[in-house]
Amino acid sequence: MLAADTSAALKPHVLFILVDDLGWGDVGFHGGEIKTPHIDALAAAGARLDQFYVQPVCSPTRAAFLTGRYPIRHGLQTGVVRPWARYGLPLDERTLPQALKEAGYTTAISGKWHLGHFEPAYLPTRRGFDHQYGHYNGAIDYDTHERDGGHDWHRDDKVNRDEGYATHLIAREAVRLIAAQNPARPLFLYVPFNAVHSPHQVPARYMEPYANMKGNRRIYAGMLAAMDEAIGEIVAALEKKGVRDNTLIVFCSDNGGPSPGVITSNGPLLAGKGTLYEGGVRVPAIAAWTGRIKPGSIVSAPLHIVDWYPTLLKLAGVSLTQKHPLDGRDAWPAITQGAPSPHEDILHNITPAGGAIRVGDWKLVAGGRFSETENPDAAAKKNKKGGKGDAPADGIELFNLKTDPYEKTNLAAQQPERVKAMRARLDAYAKAAVPAKQSPAAPDFKSPAVWGEGK
Repeated sequence: MLAADTSAALKPHVLFILVDDLGWGDVGFHGGEIKTPHIDALAAAGARLDQFYVQPVCSPTRAAFLTGRYPIRHGLQTGVVRPWARYGLPLDERTLPQALKEAGYTTAISGKWHLGHFEPAYLPTRRGFDHQYGHYNGAIDYDTHERDGGHDWHRDDKVNRDEGYATHLIAREAVRLIAAQNPARPLFLYVPFNAVHSPHQVPARYMEPYANMKGNRRIYAGMLAAMDEAIGEIVAALEKKGVRDNTLIVFCSDNGGPSPGVITSNGPLLAGKGTLYEGGVRVPAIAAWTGRIKPGSIVSAPLHIVDWYPTLLKLAGVSLTQKHPLDGRDAWPAITQGAPSPHEDILHNITPAGGAIRVGDWKLVAGGRFSETENPDAAAKKNKKGGKGDAPADGIELFNLKTDPYEKTNLAAQQPERVKAMRARLDAYAKAAVPAKQSPAAPDFKSPAVWGEGK
């Protein structure tokens, strides 16, 4: 019998590992061909969150995690924060590290931010993190740490010139932070790897076991192997420090794998990154905590990344009372006691081009059959000229995920009343959404010498 106590006195250390662009079918515990022994060990030590949802692309998922609120509340629903964007996660949002500091946590981020850097107020150390290490943009060069010619590597939001492969450096900093932490004070360590996102780069030794693969698929396999090794080093640091047993470890991807079947594998799930189908928003996820989460368990309740905000605050004994209402719900009973999903519905996203919502076992997709992209709006426009798959004439698809988890059969025509009711829920979210922020590149924009320091 596992202990059920979730009182504030526990105040667990929290290690939250968010990886980038990982395919559903590429982890060993989903039968992937790429070896991921350290990730698999976490799955064996804890619970696999089998129906865990995120947003279809990067920045929106990060915003949802750090606020417990859907990106439609932030204006971040249509894409990522581009390097030249003059916006970021709104400053009036209460962030997870800010809230955890109320309970005495040390808070640190080692990895990718991607939630705005155009003014100092948007940088991690201004948003609740005591320590910051890593980069602000997506798609940086793993070796030079540049994006579009500008240097993008920082410590405590000041330029940093550490040399090395980004995955190795992110892990090294995480290990350092764990070793330096007073174990009597709880630590929230957020490790958002930029791996396995492009550009596809990795030291050659990690590709050697995958000579049977070709092109970027082989490089991607090496990148995943390097990241798996890095995760093993971070977990080993917890064990060396003697705090593994009082550390909640969470692992998940920020969206589904891009180019499924070519570079990544989303297994049998439909489509991939940038879409609202399961291959775009349902990702590999694990929660492990010795003595608190049953080893080798599988949680089938649908959950969303917004749920970690209230779940972690409750575990830490922090008040959920705040200015902005939460979309997240406490997932702890579902993870530890087999309780059903705490959600009446889960919003996958809503944009001017369409959206998707899950209610129980049913999922409605409006304006679907997106081509793969980081911008769902652009995908919808592209699809009119011939995208992947054929959208229904009315743009509405309805799937029963219990009997059809791979979204093969559109039941909209057979279920008009259900479609009507679910469409009404989706429309209600659309009416509550704030206008989407846009980041068109100015024709005269020039990358600064150091990102975060340019105007």
